[in-house]
Amino acid sequence: MHRILIVEDDEVIFEELKKLLARNGYETLDGRDNDNLARDFDCAVLDVGLPGRSGYEICAQIRETKKCPVIFLTSMDKPENELMGFVVGGDDYIRKPFNTAVLLARIARFLKSKAQEDNIIKGSLCLDTVKMEVKNGEKRIPLSKTEFMVLKILAESNGIIAQKKIIEKLWDDEAYIDENTLYVNINRLREKLKDIGLDGVIKTMRGAGYWLGES
Repeated sequence: MHRILIVEDDEVIFEELKKLLARNGYETLDGRDNDNLARDFDCAVLDVGLPGRSGYEICAQIRETKKCPVIFLTSMDKPENELMGFVVGGDDYIRKPFNTAVLLARIARFLKSKAQEDNIIKGSLCLDTVKMEVKNGEKRIPLSKTEFMVLKILAESNGIIAQKKIIEKLWDDEAYIDENTLYVNINRLREKLKDIGLDGVIKTMRGAGYWLGES
């Protein structure tokens, strides 16, 4: 379930947004609690005119650590307000009163785009490059750094990739491994993939190398 941060000082609008997002399958976080800004969320919806500090400042803080979509939802309708929203790192600027269908459509579009950036998909296998997890539908399992890098190399390769080439790529990424270490990590990956229903996805051609196929 995607989590949306809401920063809105008008209690009525805040509750409307919370209920709207919940009805459409989203979890919400109250961004008025400063501690929630440090938590994980997939998208932020920010008002601009807030007590204490502006939505622009909150967006800048989010941008220090996160790449998630940020949508400004505000009654400030001057061109310079909108321009400032993009300058500080916002992805969209929607004026109040807003159309709920438009807001939901834009959130969905940004989340879909972000998922495509963050994930490498090969058949039923989905590699989350942010969380270093491999997924099959709702099943997921975390990977070690080396396991992740090995699987990423395989997922990004078209066809068979030689064992020597994998080791060279890992050395380029400062993962100093040899043939035995690669073999161990391939076996660990196979066991983890089997646990989430992707048994046999990593294929071997003796003397040639490895590739990803169907389970």
